[in-house]
Amino acid sequence: MAYKSLLTVLTDKEIAAAPLAQIVALAESHDAHAEALCLGVDRTQTGYYYAGANAMILQETLTRANAEAGEILKHASDVLRKSGVRWSAEDGVAQIADLGRHVAHRARFSDLVVLPQPYGENRGAEVEPIVEAAMFEGRAPVLVVPDDATLSGQPKTVMAAWNESVEALTAMRMALPFLMSADLVRIVIIDPPQHGPERSDPGGLLSQMLARHGVTCEIDVLSKTMTRVSDVLNRHATDTGSEMIVMGAYGHSRFREAILGGATRNMLEQAKVPVFMAH
Repeated sequence: MAYKSLLTVLTDKEIAAAPLAQIVALAESHDAHAEALCLGVDRTQTGYYYAGANAMILQETLTRANAEAGEILKHASDVLRKSGVRWSAEDGVAQIADLGRHVAHRARFSDLVVLPQPYGENRGAEVEPIVEAAMFEGRAPVLVVPDDATLSGQPKTVMAAWNESVEALTAMRMALPFLMSADLVRIVIIDPPQHGPERSDPGGLLSQMLARHGVTCEIDVLSKTMTRVSDVLNRHATDTGSEMIVMGAYGHSRFREAILGGATRNMLEQAKVPVFMAH
């Protein structure tokens, strides 16, 4: 079992280095095809102009988006060409309000989508909706790569965040190629419920399922000693030398997480290692 069709969506050359390096490493490890979709984003929203926008403004923004797409395409093509993996790349222009449709169309036919971290300095407003479009509309797992992460085509120690949710189980199934090739998978459970179906054996059924695929598992039951679950997960990933975190995404609504925060959003902001997410 392996990922054979890999996709990255790039909208800014300045944050393209990490996802390009990661997709190359994965393509080499899984003997896969790497595809780069390079989008110039028209960030104007004409519906918010008083009395409409004139044609010159629309043409200027379109010209700028085309130029950005061409610049990103050249950069991605240079990187992929030098890598020696099988690859393809193309550019296009999308309005920011219609970005999800373009991303979802490609993500739907990909085994894994590799994307830059959506939060941080020098991130455009389009990076976050690209992550969400790939997962929700494209129904694809997403690997989010921090800028300064140590990258590997096949991580040897993987941390799997388990909370008995549907989203977490979906992530485990979609991450099986990584889990099966890892030397060790650490199933991490934070404050397991006292009255849940797994109260007497937290993580037991998941470890049994993975063990039947030849996965070597250890179960770490942790207390929530920090305010946020994401802080506990990130600290444990550092303490155990984990090279990747696997977790379910958006157990709450995206609107709630955008306003109040949540484990998904906080993890995407703070992670220091690649994070594999699925919904």
